[in-house]
Amino acid sequence: QYQFWPQLPMDWPAFPCFSRIAVLILLIFLPLRASEDRLVPGKTLSPGATIVSYGGAFVLGFFSLSNSSTPARMYVGIWYNNIPELTVVWVGNRGNPASNTTSPMLSLTNSSNLVLSDGDGGRVIWTTTNMGTAAGSSPSVAVLLNTGNLVVRSLNGTTLWQSFEHHTDTLLPGMKLRFKYMQNGTSNRLVSWKGPSDPSPGRFSYGGDTSTFPQIFLWDEERPVSRSAPWTGYLVKSELRYQQANSTADVIIYLAVVDGDDEIYTTYSVSDGAPHTRQERKWEKTQECIVASNEYLI
Repeated sequence: QYQFWPQLPMDWPAFPCFSRIAVLILLIFLPLRASEDRLVPGKTLSPGATIVSYGGAFVLGFFSLSNSSTPARMYVGIWYNNIPELTVVWVGNRGNPASNTTSPMLSLTNSSNLVLSDGDGGRVIWTTTNMGTAAGSSPSVAVLLNTGNLVVRSLNGTTLWQSFEHHTDTLLPGMKLRFKYMQNGTSNRLVSWKGPSDPSPGRFSYGGDTSTFPQIFLWDEERPVSRSAPWTGYLVKSELRYQQANSTADVIIYLAVVDGDDEIYTTYSVSDGAPHTRQERKWEKTQECIVASNEYLI
């Protein structure tokens, strides 16, 4: 059952500091190109090499945010392809950086887990924990989709793991921000970076609260800073419209609350033909949330 948010800025979900929240509209004209979009067992990904989604919108690879540190801290992440500034939307090992001196590599194991390790096959830096019933029962592949979702799936199409289920600080179209997962009663959050050059988990987080009616909180560590009004099940429609630069067509963003048998979550989608869009939260270390965004025209 799909339940839609009311027209903003009504009380649900009036995001914390909504007047300062901007939806980042990325206008990217992407050339079609043939490129490897997947990782299979027996193949590794090393710094300097990348995987590009079929369609060319996103890149998976290693990145470093500082040119001065020796050894440099390396992260496995996903970012937008072909825009001037590195714009990371997901980080795997955000709390445990690799070092460029140990030749790190990312591989897909026969047990269908992604593993980031030192190049000599020694220390495991980061790994997925694949709990799917099909894990290890058949060959698998890790595919970077043109939505920005990195998916590990079996050859019969069963999804075993996906980055969309493991948030960092960015919500892409189609991602779920859960108020409640019925199986274990948990929710998930967007968690800020510590700083512009440090993607490790910061002090601010943003997401659902499971103890009351579904509502969105902004936390400073574990202290609530602000919240939306609770959603109590009413059915109304919500759309946000943004005027594209140098175009007469609007970008329409559809916001929704989905109340299903197993979970309650929020999500959003964009109109057909819309440029790449993301919602990103950047928090300054104050009691007031501040969100920065930029527009790129390529």
